Amino acid sequence: MNWDWKEWAIAALIRAVKTFAQSFASCIAVGAALEEVQWLRALSVSGVAFVLSILTSLAGLPEVKKMEPKEEQPPDEEPEE
Repeated sequence: MNWDWKEWAIAALIRAVKTFAQSFASCIAVGAALEEVQWLRALSVSGVAFVLSILTSLAGLPEVKKMEPKEEQPPDEEPEE
């Protein structure tokens, strides 16, 4: 795995936050009325989704391009006269 780790971390964090928000929103929707929502359970489920998103991102993110290995360039040769 040859990634730009800073770019990967930012992309993985963005994806995990989106996953957290989506799962949290679904927990609220299932609760229907705000007083019926089990907030601790919603945070717990969303936190697990966040962690799983980060772990899944280890397999690769399409947003992050893999770094190409640097090719060694031959030393400059002096032209023959």
